[in-house]
Amino acid sequence: MNVLHTPVLAGETIEWLRIRPGGAYVDATGGTGGLAIEIARRLTTGRLAVLDRDPQALEIARERLKPYEDKVTLVHTEFSRIGEVAGDLKMPPLDGVVADLGVSSLDLESAERGFSFRHAGPLDMRMNPEAPLTAREIVNHWPEKDLANLLYEKAEERDSRRIARGIVRARPIRDTEHLATVVAGGRKVRGRQKLHPATKTFLALRIAVNREEEELEQFLSRTPATLSFGGRWVILSYHSLEDRRVKRAFLRMAQEGTFRNLTRKVIQPSTEEILANPRARSAKMRVAEKVESAETPRAGGGP
Repeated sequence: MNVLHTPVLAGETIEWLRIRPGGAYVDATGGTGGLAIEIARRLTTGRLAVLDRDPQALEIARERLKPYEDKVTLVHTEFSRIGEVAGDLKMPPLDGVVADLGVSSLDLESAERGFSFRHAGPLDMRMNPEAPLTAREIVNHWPEKDLANLLYEKAEERDSRRIARGIVRARPIRDTEHLATVVAGGRKVRGRQKLHPATKTFLALRIAVNREEEELEQFLSRTPATLSFGGRWVILSYHSLEDRRVKRAFLRMAQEGTFRNLTRKVIQPSTEEILANPRARSAKMRVAEKVESAETPRAGGGP
């Protein structure tokens, strides 16, 4: 099994980050280190902090990044703690921050992690194995109404009530394969299906287990203070609700005059990249640059 995650839009990410050899950067979702390597090898006197909440992925990244260990620091933490990490490491104002919000190949291809409906595995879905909530708790113990609301609100599942009713009736749900079968039986057939019937249910569960919405909101609110003027901020998202949050945040900051939106039209992978890496097909990249607004205090406090 190949657990090395292939970075999506890697060339475009590096281009938009506009890496300076002596700059300071954070890969807020480092995974197994594929993108971090591309950043690190372009640094001379610069520094890179690599964050990830998955200790297994971080250990793989640590091994891969050994040739650059003099300029790279790896931190086991959620990406929402970017401000604390930058402060603890005494990093200067950052020249670039990147966050890929997708699930890594390590998670998807490890049946024991419970992320995929394609493998029979435990109902887990935790990116950080130390987190308290699991998919098993939600699937087997949440009230039917709460389960239906979760599927509709987090993944826009139109058959949320039917699926929730089916899950409750089938309890206890044993594993991911059992759950996928129950979900498929609870959905209406509407023409040709592009996605597996359980796709949205698994997405909603993963979002809830890992508190992804809360983490993203905190990341969006805390990252601006870590960036230098001219610093670039690159975010890759993979579903509409996630991308919508990023888009709105970037638009709001542009209206406030604190950031410049560099990608008015979202960047998506080429046909060639999607053929080589099908998981890239839903990726959307947005880029913003921090600017000095009229309200920014000047050095010395003068006018």
